Parts: sequence; C-alpha cells; structure tokens
Amino acid sequence: MTRSLDQQGKHDVEQRAKSSWRPVNVLAVAPGIALCALATAGALGVNHWLPTVSPLLIAIVFGAVAANIAPLPQRLQPGLQFSAKRLLRVGVAMLGLQLVLGDILHLGYGVIVIVISIVLLGIAGTVFVGKLLGLTWTQRLLIACGFSICGAAAVAAVDGVIEAKDEDDVPTAVALVVIFGTLLIPVIPTCAVALGLSNSAAGVWAGGSIHEVAQVVAAAATMGGGALGVAVVVKLARVLMLAPVMAVLSVRQRRIAASTTDVKRPPLVPLFVLAFIVCVVLRSSGVVSVQLLQYSKIIQVALLTAAMFALGTGVHASIFKKVGPRPFVLAIISTVWVATVALAGVMVVFR
Repeated sequence: MTRSLDQQGKHDVEQRAKSSWRPVNVLAVAPGIALCALATAGALGVNHWLPTVSPLLIAIVFGAVAANIAPLPQRLQPGLQFSAKRLLRVGVAMLGLQLVLGDILHLGYGVIVIVISIVLLGIAGTVFVGKLLGLTWTQRLLIACGFSICGAAAVAAVDGVIEAKDEDDVPTAVALVVIFGTLLIPVIPTCAVALGLSNSAAGVWAGGSIHEVAQVVAAAATMGGGALGVAVVVKLARVLMLAPVMAVLSVRQRRIAASTTDVKRPPLVPLFVLAFIVCVVLRSSGVVSVQLLQYSKIIQVALLTAAMFALGTGVHASIFKKVGPRPFVLAIISTVWVATVALAGVMVVFR
C-alpha cells in the first residue's frame, strides 16, 4: 500500500512539473475566461438580490447546470482551466487580506486550541476513514481539507499543491462541500438552541463546523447578537490554517520528487501560499487603507467566483455514478466528525 501511494505521489509531481506555470496563450484562454466573467456577473447579480446566498455557491451551481445541459465547446476548456487554477490561487492569496491576526488572538487561548484541533483532527480522521473506505489518497485529502479548513477554496488550494491525478476528484470534492455545508446551515443553529448554548458558544460551534465562510455567515446570522462576529472570526482562523497545511503537503511532494529522476522539486512553500501570508501580514499591520481593502474584497470575490464557476463546469451528473457512494459516505462521516470535535471543544471551553 505504501509503495503504491509513493508511486501515485511521484506521478502527481511529474504531472505538476510538466504543467505548472506554462506561458499563457491569451487567444486560447480568452473564450473560457469571458464565459467565467459573464457567469461571475450573473452570480454577483443574484447575490445582490439574495445577499444571504454566496456568489461562490451560486457560481458553482451555474457551472454545474451549464455543464449538464449540454457539452461545453472544447475551445472554452483552456480558459476554464486557467480560471480554476491560476485565478483561484490569486483569489486564495487575496483572501489573506480579510484576516487580522489581532482578531484571532482576541478569541483567546481556548478557542484557538479548538480551531487547531478541528483542522488537525478533522484532516486526520477524514483521511483515516477514507482509507478504510478504499478511496485514493488524493480523494481523501481533498475532502479532508475542504471539510476541515475552508471548503472549495481549500480543495482547489490542495489541488494546486498535489495536482490531482483523476480529473473527477476536485469537482466531486467541491460538490460535496456545497451539499453538506449547505445542509449544516439550518442544522447547527437548531442543535445549538436544543443544547442551550450561549450566543458566543453557538458562534464558535458554527464557525468551527461549517465548511464555507458564506455558509457560516448564513447560519450564524440566525443565532442572535454576538454569534455572527464570533463565528466569522473562528472561521477565518480555520482559513489561516491553510498556510501551514499547504506547507506540510508541499514538503511531502518535495520528498517524493527527491526520489524521482528528472523531475523538478516543487517549492517548499507554494507561491500562492506565500502571497496569502504576505496579505495576512499587510492587513494585520494596518498599512492597507480601508478603501483599498474594499476594492481588494471586490476583486477577491470576483476571482473566486469565476474560479468556482470553472470548477462547477466539471461537476457532471455522470461523475456521481462513476465515483460511487463512498465519497458521499466519507463526506457524511467527515461532516459529523468535524462538528463533533468543534462541539467537544465548545463544551470544554464554555462549560
């Protein structure tokens, strides 16, 4: 088993070395990018009228619907791939401008330990159960990081480091994030009331359990005063864990590359992760003006929305028949596991 995983990892690194950062053919990518821009405008328009629904989730649905209504022309594929990878990485890097280290430290030692436990135990538990289910290393890791860190952005960020071998792995993980994260929006507030949690405790549980930032906002907004702010900061603390997790995965890929001839080793820390860290430092230092933050937020949302549409076009109905029920079983278990770890931490800290 170990040998086969090593062979799979070597193949991933070889593919990554061959395909990473090749020069962009502007004429080739233009049609696909234009379609992503049109879909982004539509998703943002829907979000304007339905502000509780994330444009990222709307874009994923748009992409899936478009791909399943009729086959998309082949000339759109280069632009869609460019959007799903490079625009996504720029958007993830700019996400760092939304994080203020002072806000996260203000959560207190106990809540920070909860966040770290959610991410580490969430990934470890999901990967372990996925192995028992017979899923590939890539499938397990994409689902584990998507459910434990920050949803579809984490799925795509992991793919940027390990380069999934099977083209169905990333769309499947993204679809599962959307489905199960959305299901948690009414479940977490209802259970928080049943358990008699305070607003702060309920906010920590929501921020620690739900997959996407927008899904956290939708859930916490129904919990009452104080819950929303806490939930968003806790969720952003989970987003901050993206950097060390990607660094660890990159080290693993370098180790595999070291034993593979004629393959260039990936960087110790991927460039988009370094850019993410720089953005966090800039925002936390206070040197970025409020006006610039507002503009950067618009650009970041637009980039991630375009990337989510491109990822959504890979979600074909046939994929679910092809991958079978095991990824869904893992998604259910991972969702329950992450929520349980978060609740256990809340019960200890807020007892």
